[in-house]
Amino acid sequence: MDDDAYATALLYLMRDTPLWLIGFIVTVIIVGYAVGLMLLTRFQFGADRLKQNNEVAGFKYAVVGVLYAVLLAFVVIAVWEDYSETEASVRDESKAAIDLYHVALALPEKGAEIQKAIQKYAQSVYDNSRDAMALGGRSERVARDLASLNAAILEQEPRNAKEQVLFQHALDLVTIITDNRNERLESADGSVPAVLWFVLIVGGMITLGYPAFFASSNIYAQILMTGSLAALLALTLFLGLAFDFPFTGDPHISRAPFADALLQMN
Repeated sequence: MDDDAYATALLYLMRDTPLWLIGFIVTVIIVGYAVGLMLLTRFQFGADRLKQNNEVAGFKYAVVGVLYAVLLAFVVIAVWEDYSETEASVRDESKAAIDLYHVALALPEKGAEIQKAIQKYAQSVYDNSRDAMALGGRSERVARDLASLNAAILEQEPRNAKEQVLFQHALDLVTIITDNRNERLESADGSVPAVLWFVLIVGGMITLGYPAFFASSNIYAQILMTGSLAALLALTLFLGLAFDFPFTGDPHISRAPFADALLQMN
């Protein structure tokens, strides 16, 4: 199975399964790994023998933990910024559609055709884009409607300076629509490369494996500390995964801006 097949399977899972359930399962697995490995080494080698590693292992664990925390924080911040930018792109795209609709009112020739085309495009985005982007794809119907909108604008023939200004403004607005559409399409299948997710997962396993190399006199306290650390790491990884696919599952970017745009066009 290639990378695209894995990505598609993951998107189907995120789309069809409640996000809280995925987060719970991921957290249980990671906590089970960390606590289980710690208990295995403790009972295999004994607490007294593992205590001899406390000083050295503790120092190395601090270094590994800091390096991993920096990498994880970088990814989560980058994913959140991309999510926010994609959300802004959706708002800007819908606003440009509203502005183009109003500009078309002032175009004497075929202005009604442009209005009809922009309404059709906005309705198509609202009805079709989310389902396609939830799986990292794009809607062919939306692409056709955008091409029809471009064609309707280019059929305009300005006859004076005023119409030329309006025509140029319409071209600028459809460019804004196209650019923002491309931005949200690019973000639909995630912004974090697969190799970086691999590094994060393997790095997390190494980081959570370190507590198995030293021991505390109170086994219950060590279980609580190890489990808490594993749960925090799991939830942070899950947070990054959830925001890396802004149109899949929850939280997802809302279609509300296009719903508002359609109301203003009717």
